[in-house]
Amino acid sequence: MRVLITGGAGFFGLHMARRLLMDGHEVVLLDIADFDLSEYETLGEPLPEGWEQKVSFRKGDVRDPKAVDESLDNVDVVVHAAAALPLWHPKDIFTTNVDGTRIVLERCQKRGIERVVFISSTAVYGIPEKHPLYEDDPLEGVGPYGKSKIAAEQVCVQFRQQGMVVPIVRPKTFIGPGRLGVFQILFDWVERGKPIPVIGNGLNRYQLLDVEDLTEAVMRLLTLPADSVNDTFNIGAEKFGTVREDVQALCDHAGTGAYVLPTPSSLVKSTLKVLEVLKLSPLYKWVYGTADKDSFVAIDRAKTKLGWQPKYSNAEALCRTYDWYQAHKEELQGRTGVTHRVAWSQGALKIVRDLLPSGKKATTQKSLNP
Repeated sequence: MRVLITGGAGFFGLHMARRLLMDGHEVVLLDIADFDLSEYETLGEPLPEGWEQKVSFRKGDVRDPKAVDESLDNVDVVVHAAAALPLWHPKDIFTTNVDGTRIVLERCQKRGIERVVFISSTAVYGIPEKHPLYEDDPLEGVGPYGKSKIAAEQVCVQFRQQGMVVPIVRPKTFIGPGRLGVFQILFDWVERGKPIPVIGNGLNRYQLLDVEDLTEAVMRLLTLPADSVNDTFNIGAEKFGTVREDVQALCDHAGTGAYVLPTPSSLVKSTLKVLEVLKLSPLYKWVYGTADKDSFVAIDRAKTKLGWQPKYSNAEALCRTYDWYQAHKEELQGRTGVTHRVAWSQGALKIVRDLLPSGKKATTQKSLNP
């Protein structure tokens, strides 16, 4: 099987390609970002001998029909993961997420490629009042990113109605080897034994997802019969606790003396909003605005229709991502940006980090936790 992955140089794209190569498939990667084959070697177990001959990279934009069409030569199925980041300009978010999705589906349809797996987001649910969230619940995207993902899903449904097989995946925030971004900030503070401020009391439940579990779900969507996969699926961890429990599990695993520190929600959010406007913090509204809310989805449909079962809990996914960070932090130094595969500049958060004491004992932790 020859598979095109749009957004193939991104965090998910690299892991999806690795999974396909491990299973003996050929992979074509399309991305606007540069790509280095050597990055595969840092993300997990060694790939089969000769894997380099089974992967090719094309630099291009999904908004460019010619670039998309040229990437589809001899392709059997497509994983459409290319997406704008929430920090992008609203126009670029909509043209990439909506127009790009339409172009990919149109070019596949013309070439007779019948199956395209679309990677959406649980951002389509907005900030709901009830949990868990089911695939048929109302969609109320927050901001350009959430709204664009809803519009992109509508495009996918239109092509389904025309006879194509277009599974839609709504993954929770996924982590694993190679995931940095906001999680690198967390890992840096944990490594230094700092108190880890959580917005609010940390008693809300916030579901995550290990990228390995996500790639397993997508493999099933690529290979199972059409009548099983031509649907919309929530994908997330099955085992997860409160934010306080899961982050403390990471702190205990690291053994650095780091601990969870609850903070006043309204005060912290107001401060982060000001810092965001002043461009002194890398945290954007979607990150801090939902951090003190419950956020979890039901995964029954994926388990039933796909026979999929997540392997990792929240805590296990956090710990194995932290271990990867520890093993590779030296080679990551100096690499900053706004994607999930590089560290984010901490801005004013670095000042806060350095002012906080390090290596407090559990007795101090207990006295600070309400």
